[in-house]
Amino acid sequence: MSPVAPPAAASAAPSVALSLEGKVALITGGSRGIGAACVRLFRQAGARVAFNYRSARDAAQALAAECGGPASCAAFAQDLSSPEDGRSLVRRTVAAFGRLDILVANHGIWEPQEVSVASLSDAQWRNTLAINLDSVFGLVQSAVAQMQQQLSTPTPHDVPAGHSKGEIVLISSTAGQRGEAFHADYAASKGAIISMTKGLATELAPQGIRVNCVAPGWVDTDMSAPALGDPLHRDRFVSLIPLRRPADPLEIAGPILFLCTPLAGFMTGEIVNVNGGAVLAG
Repeated sequence: MSPVAPPAAASAAPSVALSLEGKVALITGGSRGIGAACVRLFRQAGARVAFNYRSARDAAQALAAECGGPASCAAFAQDLSSPEDGRSLVRRTVAAFGRLDILVANHGIWEPQEVSVASLSDAQWRNTLAINLDSVFGLVQSAVAQMQQQLSTPTPHDVPAGHSKGEIVLISSTAGQRGEAFHADYAASKGAIISMTKGLATELAPQGIRVNCVAPGWVDTDMSAPALGDPLHRDRFVSLIPLRRPADPLEIAGPILFLCTPLAGFMTGEIVNVNGGAVLAG
C-alpha cells in the first residue's frame, strides 16, 4: 500500500484563521520538532510565546528572532528534570510577559535503544520519569497558580461559553495508551500523563481552566531519527500506521493549537489521537 502523502505545505504553516491574540503561551521543548512547529504556529495565531531549550542555543535564538524577538517570543535555557525546574520556567515566562494563559508541556525523552525490563537500570527509569513526569507536575502546578491569580470574575464557577481562563495541553504518546515493549519507562511516564490530564480536567474545569492531551504516534523529529533513520526499523514502524508514514511536526502542532482556541471550548479531559490511525491498527 502506498503511503498517504502529507498536505502540500506540511512543513510550512498554512494560513491560520484561529486567533490567540492577547494570549501568552509557554511551550516546552520549543527549539525543535513538534515544539518548534508549535512556537511558529502559535505566533502566527497572535500569541506571545515563551519556550525553553536545553542545549540547542543557536537554533533556539534563531527561532525566537524569526518569531518576533524579545517582545513577542522568548527562548529560555532551562533544563526540565524536576518539579522546581518547571516552576522556574513558569516564573521566567511571567517575568517576561506579565501573565500566562496557555501551557503546552511538549518536552520529553525517549531512549531509542530497546531495553528489557529485566535490564532497565534505575538511572534510566528515574531520568525518564524525572523529565517526562516530575517536571510536568511542577509546570502544571505553577501555571495553574498563575492562571488562578489572573481570574477576574468573583464567581469562577460561571464561565461564559468559549471563554476559558486558561488552557493546558499535555503531550502523551501512543505508548501511553497501549504500552511499548522494551520501553517500559517511557510508556509508564506517558500513561501517567493521560491520567494526569483526566484528573486535572475535572478539578480545574469549574475554574474555567481546560486541560486536554494530544497523543502522537511516530513523528519525523530529531528524537525519533535514530529509529526512523534505520530502514529496517522504519519499515516495521510505518507498516503499523494505516497512513503509511510518520507525521510531520506541523500535523501535531495544528491539533494542539486548536485545543487552545474557543472552538474547542467545550472540550476538556480529552485524549486527542494524532497517529495516522496507528492505535486503531494496534
